[in-house]
Amino acid sequence: MRIPAHSVCTAIRDDIVSGLFERGSRLTEEQLARRYGVSRVPVREALRTLESEGFVTTRRHAGACVAEPTEQEAADLLEVRLLLEPLGAARAAQRRTDAHLKVLRGLVRLGQERARRGQGQDLRSLGAWFHETLTQASASPGLIALLTQLRHKIAWMYTVEQPAHPVEAWAEHGAIVDAVARGDAERARTLTALHAERTTAAHRLRRPEAGRERVSVSQHGVNTASVRA
Repeated sequence: MRIPAHSVCTAIRDDIVSGLFERGSRLTEEQLARRYGVSRVPVREALRTLESEGFVTTRRHAGACVAEPTEQEAADLLEVRLLLEPLGAARAAQRRTDAHLKVLRGLVRLGQERARRGQGQDLRSLGAWFHETLTQASASPGLIALLTQLRHKIAWMYTVEQPAHPVEAWAEHGAIVDAVARGDAERARTLTALHAERTTAAHRLRRPEAGRERVSVSQHGVNTASVRA
């Protein structure tokens, strides 16, 4: 069975975002094919996609390498987020389905409950799920693709501190959902912009770890059943 290039792309991207592949490290087709248990063809296609996304760069005499974004490029990611997330919320208010609304309300209930109980370990994943669902509710394929790629890059470049007042943060999520449910695009846009501005301060730039060992290129088969495109 031929492994889809998008599955290999997701696996490589995840390893870059997690830091398994250091910034600036070389990525050879042969090593990656062996690591993920695939042929070189989907690896080659995946590297082209990742280069277009900015995760990989091609260097003369070295070939494909993990990109090394500057601090200014990292800062630009947060500025773009401030523009795109409010637009996504406004579109969601106009295009959301009942199914989207049900998931968003359920996530807000869970988040508020966990925040009140001080169960902060689950709040990060719930928050990510909330924003992903809100983006999907925009029903705009181009915007969804941009925001998805943007979140991958932000996760690569930054760590995010837990909010000092998680109950208030989830109250903001709840207010956004209320605006989306009413179809109030401008209020959804405004509330999301304010929320994004507040959370920007919690982002801390990741620094390359000195002396970190290079990742092994031993076989690590791609699980096509669980890898997300």
